[in-house]
This record gives sequence, structure tokens and C-alpha cells, in this order.
Amino acid sequence: MGSEIQSITGTGIPLVGNDVDTDRIIPARFLKSITFDGLGEQVFTDDRTAAQGQHPFDLPQYQGATILVVNNNFGCGSSREHAPQAIARWGISAIVGESFAEIFFGNCVMLGIPCVIAEADAVAKLQQHLQHNPQETLTVDLETMQVKYDNFSIPVTMGDGPRQTLLAGTWDACGQLLAGVDSIRETAAKLPYLAWH
Repeated sequence: MGSEIQSITGTGIPLVGNDVDTDRIIPARFLKSITFDGLGEQVFTDDRTAAQGQHPFDLPQYQGATILVVNNNFGCGSSREHAPQAIARWGISAIVGESFAEIFFGNCVMLGIPCVIAEADAVAKLQQHLQHNPQETLTVDLETMQVKYDNFSIPVTMGDGPRQTLLAGTWDACGQLLAGVDSIRETAAKLPYLAWH
């Protein structure tokens, strides 16, 4: 079982732009990775190279940020799990955005990364605030469904199923499977078609 996730608090990083696809998050040449080791260093690598040190993930004021603030249709494109893995390994623990591609969203939840949705105006205001106040502390609260910063509170949404999975700590399917290995063996031993001779 994963840990229960009620809220995430930390500094934020604004990444402005719609339709940021998974190939931009982690280019296809990095999909050879089996363990996902080192992917955090390569997140947005082509965009970062093109920006010549001015990409938000390279700017010193955003190093150590744990909450990513994005726009519309974030994580679209292919279904590669490497994209949320790279984001997580860079240090992101929660994402606030206008909308998320469905498979990307599901992959994030399976890693324990909440992706909450806010209105476009609220997202733009938060991104602008972070551009001027990079050390601002944000809190993504899954119990109250609010993102809090400065003296502001933004209402956010998330499907009830994924939200409950994160709150209950049942988001880690592999962890749950491993935690129940004795019960699995006991059940398997009772199944005639799994009997070993």
C-alpha cells in the first residue's frame, strides 16, 4: 500500500502552454529505460535545450519545487508511463492544471501524484503569481479540494474515485499486491487448476 495523501505543500513551478505532450515531457529516445533511473534529469530535455537555460525547469528560483502548474490538455500524446515517472523523479509531487490527458492522469495517480483541475483564469493567476513570487508556498489539499497560496484559495476538482484512492493510500497497486502475497498464495493453493505436481 502507498501512503495516504491528504495534501501536498511546497513551492511551485509554472509551465505555461497548452497541449504539452508526453514526447516533450520525456522524448522517445529515453523510453529504453527499464528502471526509470535518471529520467528526472532528462525531463523536458529538448524544450530546455531550445530555451537555452530559460526553461522553468532550469531556472534557479524553481529548483526544489514540488508542485507543477500547467495549462490545458497536459500530458497528451502517447501513453508512456515514462512521462509522469520523469516528472516525479525531478521532484514533482502534485500537478495543478486546466485539464489533463486521461492516460497521463491515470499514470500519475498510480504513482501517487495528484492532478487537480482548476479554472483557466485561476491557473493563469497562479502561474503569474509564481513568476513574481517563486518562493511562495502552495498547498494542494485533497480533503478540502483547494489550492492555497498567499491569501488566496482556488477551488479544484478531481474525480472522486482517484481522489479516494489517494486519500486512502490505495493508489499503489503493486504495493497492495505485494502486501497481500500470503493471501494470494493461500487462495492459489485452493485452486485446482493451479495445483503443481
